[in-house]
Amino acid sequence: MLDIKYLRQNAESIKQALLIKGFELDINTFNSLENNRKSLQVEVESLQAERKELSSAFGQAKAKGEDVDELSKKIEINSNLLKEKEDELKPILVNLEQFLLEIPNLPDPSTPEGSSDIDNKIIRNWGDINKKKGLDHLEITSEIDTELAAILAGSRFSVLSGKIAKLHRALIQFMLDEADENGYEEYYVPFITNKDSLTGTGQLPKFEEDLFKLTDGRYLISTAEIPLTNLFNKKTIDLNDIPIKVTAHTPCFRSEAGSYGKDTRGLIRQHQFEKVELVQVVHPEQSENALEELLLNAETILQKLNLPYQVVQLCGGDLGFSSSMTFDIEVWLPSQEKYREISSCSNFTDFQSRRANIKIKDENSKIFAHTINGSGLAVGRTLIAVIENYYDEVDKVINIPDALKKYLTFDTIST
Repeated sequence: MLDIKYLRQNAESIKQALLIKGFELDINTFNSLENNRKSLQVEVESLQAERKELSSAFGQAKAKGEDVDELSKKIEINSNLLKEKEDELKPILVNLEQFLLEIPNLPDPSTPEGSSDIDNKIIRNWGDINKKKGLDHLEITSEIDTELAAILAGSRFSVLSGKIAKLHRALIQFMLDEADENGYEEYYVPFITNKDSLTGTGQLPKFEEDLFKLTDGRYLISTAEIPLTNLFNKKTIDLNDIPIKVTAHTPCFRSEAGSYGKDTRGLIRQHQFEKVELVQVVHPEQSENALEELLLNAETILQKLNLPYQVVQLCGGDLGFSSSMTFDIEVWLPSQEKYREISSCSNFTDFQSRRANIKIKDENSKIFAHTINGSGLAVGRTLIAVIENYYDEVDKVINIPDALKKYLTFDTIST
C-alpha cells in the first residue's frame, strides 16, 4: 500500500510512475473520496469535541443538583447527529481503503520500460549451455506420471516415484541447507492462510482468482512468502534484530487460470508445486543491498548444481503488483532451447509492511520496514533442469550433480 500522505501530495507524479506498470491511477476518484472523507471527518471530530464538552457540563451540573433536562436534550441531539455522520463516514473510509489496496507499488526508477517479458533486461549469464535440443523431462523418465495424477486429482498435477522422488526430496534438503548456511532461520508454517495475511502481502484483493479458496473463507497458500512475511504482521521489531532472514519449504497452490500451451505439460506449470522461499525484513536503508544478497543466495544454488542460468531485470509491464524491483533467475532447459524462470527475487520496499503494519523501532521513532523475498528455489523446475541438463543420451542415465550426492545413495538414475 502506498503512503496516503505521499499520494495526496504527489498524485500526478505517482500516476506517471505507475504508467510503466500499465496501471492508470484515477486521480479524480481519489480526490473525490478524499474530499468527502475530509469533510465528514471534520464534522465528526467537531461533534465528538462537542459531546465531550456537553458530557463534562452535564456531570458538573448534576453534581451541583442543577436541572439537566436541557443538557440531556442537547446530548441526545449531538449523539444522533454524530451517529449519522459516523455512518456516512464508514463506507467512504472502506471505499478509500479498497481504492488504496488496488494501487500497485511504485516501480524503482531503474525499471526498464516494456510491456512483457520480451522487454526484460538481461543482467548476466552463468555457465555454458548445450545448444543441442534435448529430450523433454517426461520423455527422459517414466517416474514422473501426469496421467496417474490426472486420475487422482485432475490435470496439472504429477506423481513422482522411485529415484526421481528421492532426487526431488534431496533438492529440497539441499536448498534448505543452503538457506541455513546463508543465515536464514527455518520455519514450518501453515499451508492454509486467512484473508488478512493475503491482503498483507498483496495477493488480495487483486489476485483472488489465482488462489484456491476453501469453504470456510480461508485459502491455500500460493507461496511461503505469505506466512513467512506475516510472521511479523502488526509487529514492531527492535532495530537490533534487523535484518531478519527466514525460510520455509512448502507446497504452493495456484489455480493457474488460462491457457499456457506447452507449459501445461509436465512440471512446468502446475496447480501444486514445491518451493523453498527466502524472506528478509530489513531497514529501508538496507533493502537495496538485501535484494542483491538474496539474489546471490539463490544464484549460488544453481552454481553449486552447475546449472546454466541468466539473470534478468523485469520491465515495468512484467513487474509484479507488489514489487518495486524484481530480478528473475532463469535456468536453461535443453528441451525448450531457452531459459525459464526458476526464481523471482523482489524488493517490495514498504508496500507490504504498510498493508501488514510491520514496523521497526528506530531510535525514538517507528518506521515501516522493507520486505525482500525470492525463491531459493522452485523445486519442480530445478528438478526438470537437473533431469534435462544431466541426462546422458548415450548411457540413458541421469547423472546426479556432485552437490546432491551426499543426500542420495545412488549416482545415476537409469531411464
